[in-house]
Amino acid sequence: MSLQLTEQERRDAWDLVRAVVLGRLDGDPSGPIHPTFSPDEVRAFLARIDFDRPLEPQAALRFAVEGFERFHAHPDHPAYMGRFNPAPTDMSILADALVAAFNPQLAAWSYGAFAIEAEQLIIREFGRRFGFPSGSIEGTFASGGAEANHTALLVALTNGTRGFPERGLAELASRPVVYVAAEGHHSVRKAGRLTGLGDDGVVSIPVDARFRMEPGALRDAIARDERAGRQPLMVVATAGTTSSGAVDPLAAIADLAEAGALWLHVDAAWGGPLILLEEKRALLAGIERADSVSFDAHKMLSVPMGAGIFVTRHPGLLRRTFALDTGYMPPASGAVEPYAESLQWSRRAIGMKLFVTLAVAGWRGYAAAIRHQLALLDRLVAGLETRGWRVVNDPAAGVACFVDATGAVPDARLPEVAARTVASGRAWVTHARIGSDRTVLRACITNHRTREEHVDRLLDMLDESRATLA
Repeated sequence: MSLQLTEQERRDAWDLVRAVVLGRLDGDPSGPIHPTFSPDEVRAFLARIDFDRPLEPQAALRFAVEGFERFHAHPDHPAYMGRFNPAPTDMSILADALVAAFNPQLAAWSYGAFAIEAEQLIIREFGRRFGFPSGSIEGTFASGGAEANHTALLVALTNGTRGFPERGLAELASRPVVYVAAEGHHSVRKAGRLTGLGDDGVVSIPVDARFRMEPGALRDAIARDERAGRQPLMVVATAGTTSSGAVDPLAAIADLAEAGALWLHVDAAWGGPLILLEEKRALLAGIERADSVSFDAHKMLSVPMGAGIFVTRHPGLLRRTFALDTGYMPPASGAVEPYAESLQWSRRAIGMKLFVTLAVAGWRGYAAAIRHQLALLDRLVAGLETRGWRVVNDPAAGVACFVDATGAVPDARLPEVAARTVASGRAWVTHARIGSDRTVLRACITNHRTREEHVDRLLDMLDESRATLA
């Protein structure tokens, strides 16, 4: 079998893929939202493939479709309300197909000028919405929030420690320290390891009753490290924590960062797109004072995995952090050269799926979709409260954490409620630990096709699961 299909094989293969994709985009996909399976089952399924006996193209595609259907959770289902995994938009799927076909190389501007400039346009537009000065916005697309947060730490080290790109941490007179709330994302701690700060170089700051970073505790930690001869370098505030959707008090944290000359990074992987809603901008007040912001388009903006974005209001720092001189790259164009301004070298045109979706939906279309999802979350919260569940977080950023208020199911058994609900195949919710290790049920809505009936179905399934356990 050749790598090149015949005209008929190609037409038949695309017809099959088209039918599968359209089938998933039209209504509720068939089958359970999260099938049950074991590692042995998955490996036995894959053992059916013998690379010495190639399949016909359609047979290979059918095998892949069967694998996806049987051995994956299905976050594109409208009743999936567990994590920050969206149903992708029609246009983003089409754009991803175009990117795969053209396969642009986004290392250098001359190789992929259109895709690079489209990404930079999006970065500038979001930077302005975050309140950054129009002429001072730079940034890069990334594989996700983890890479974007890693980028933030590297840029902060370049900015705050003399000679870091050339000599690294070994030459520093004092040890840099990063601060993040106890509810912040683990990618910040991972970035600390990868940059040589280690676990001890990332300080966890306690949270308040709403699971937000406590500014007083941050102030005390900074003062303590200064007395110990360490260098407070960066504070990472979160706009939409993973477990509870909490938004740290950005303005108060910005005051402390400014007073101590710390780099302020806002990890807005989940909550960043709330800036598109006039009624939610107060929730992000202070984000305009950040030195950098990261957010994920593959969460609230409904594009396929993965599409993280890093934005800063300090031009030139990305190049100072990442640029290296090589003999095999083309001469500098005077425009953005991604290989010299990001962690990645050769990479995909990550931003096209967002660019094409935004070109069709516009800011108003995206705002309407986000409002729809938040309105359904409000319906879920209201339904929980009337059915004997208690919401224990502030759901303003689109995440609801709840426990049983009737006393029938203790917190420790809430994972069983989630498991029974998921096992039904009709709804999908998860559990999490928040605050001082409290177990809760957790729901969010990231599917623009979710409707009221799906929310009501989840409520019914939660009640049924609780009744069975009780």
